[in-house]
Amino acid sequence: MMQQVDEAKLETDPQYRYEYLAEFIGFGPDDVKLIQAAAPHIGPRIGELVEKTYEKLLSYDATARHFLPRQHGFEGEPPIELASLSASHPQIQFRKDHLNRYFLAMIGRAYDAKMIQYLDMVGRIHTTAAGNSEISIPLVQMNALMGLLSDVLADALIQSALDPTATLKTIRAFNKLMWIQNDFISRHYV
Repeated sequence: MMQQVDEAKLETDPQYRYEYLAEFIGFGPDDVKLIQAAAPHIGPRIGELVEKTYEKLLSYDATARHFLPRQHGFEGEPPIELASLSASHPQIQFRKDHLNRYFLAMIGRAYDAKMIQYLDMVGRIHTTAAGNSEISIPLVQMNALMGLLSDVLADALIQSALDPTATLKTIRAFNKLMWIQNDFISRHYV
C-alpha cells in the first residue's frame, strides 16, 4: 500500500520531515545504537577529525572566507583578511569547538525532538535565517563540508578496532544520518 505524505507539512514541521526522511532512508533505532556504540572509537579521535576538517576548510578561499565575519557568540577580534586567517586564530578555535560539539552530539545525544531541532539549527545557522546577515554560506560549500564530514567519519571508522561487519554497518548508519543532516541544511536554502 502506498503511504501518504503531507508534502506541505514536510516544509513546516521539522519533526514530521525527520520522521519521513528517517523512514524513507531506513534510519532507525538500530542505526542510532550503532552510531552511539561507535563513541569509544570516534570520541577519542574527534580532535583529529576537527583538525582535518578545518585544514581542508582553510585551504580554499571559497570556504575560508566565511570565517572572516564575526561568528555569533564569539567575543574576540575576528580576522581582518584571509591572509591573516590561520587554524590557530581564536575565532577558528571557537568554530572548531562548535564542530567538536557537533560530533559529540551525533555520538552521544538521544535522537529525540531536541536532536531534530539541533539538526535543523545546524542548517539554519549557516544562512542569514539565523540572524547574522554576514553569515550566508553557499549551498555548494555546505554540500562540500557534509561530504568531507562523511568521509572523515568513514575513515575514522575504517581505522577503528571495530570488526569489519560492525564497521560497514556503522558507516552506513552515519551515512544515513549525514544525508538527513544534509537535507536539514538544504531546506534553509529554498
